Amino acid sequence: MANTTSGTTTFDKTFAIDDIVEESFERIGIRGVAGYQLKTARRSLNLLFQEWANRGIHLWQIADGYLTLVAGTNTYNGFRSATDGTSTLLDSAGAAAYGLDDIFEASYRSNAGTTSQSDSPLTKISRSTYSSLSNKLATGQPSQYWVQRFIDRVSITLYTTPSASQAGDRIQFYYMNRIQDAGVYTNATDIPYYYTPCMCAGLAYYLSLKYAPDRTQNLKLLYEDELLRAEAADGSETSTFITPKTYYPSI
Repeated sequence: MANTTSGTTTFDKTFAIDDIVEESFERIGIRGVAGYQLKTARRSLNLLFQEWANRGIHLWQIADGYLTLVAGTNTYNGFRSATDGTSTLLDSAGAAAYGLDDIFEASYRSNAGTTSQSDSPLTKISRSTYSSLSNKLATGQPSQYWVQRFIDRVSITLYTTPSASQAGDRIQFYYMNRIQDAGVYTNATDIPYYYTPCMCAGLAYYLSLKYAPDRTQNLKLLYEDELLRAEAADGSETSTFITPKTYYPSI
């Protein structure tokens, strides 16, 4: 006979910010939080999310998008929000993409949406490499791109600049979105379920710096341990192929 269970798998969906804050404060020995404690905890939670972004571990925020090439235009922008500007970088549904953090793995796509569609990979280059290009106004099919990350936007600059022959074709790319802010206390977070233990451990560590410095070292160790497990779960496993080396001894 099967065990009687809840039948649900939505704990992370209903695990609201006030529950996360309460759990984290309990780990530093504080119960019944309110007022300023809630405010400072939410601020620390947003700083924790920024730390994760700096570590580059928010792989669940990867999405695919594209831009439509315009003759004579080599730079296209994805803004932080609609109030900062109108994005010319689009999500996979064709809507303006906002909140981008980085762009990678781009390719030039001709005849998009047809049976003759064809992709040609682009090479991502650094600022110094782009600076060394002798003729940045050269036109033709783009083969390289350079990404700049500003406060209010992410921009992609193509080399070479598309001409009339490439107008209407696309640059397909993958991009990383920013983690959404911790907002209203009754909201859930923009975090997958396997990061929930790490999130609580990290917030408890951050709060200990303010309220329980005697617990900081142990909480930091626990946080880093949970972070390693979350990062392992966040990875994408691929097939591994082992080819034995053939050895022919001298006879």
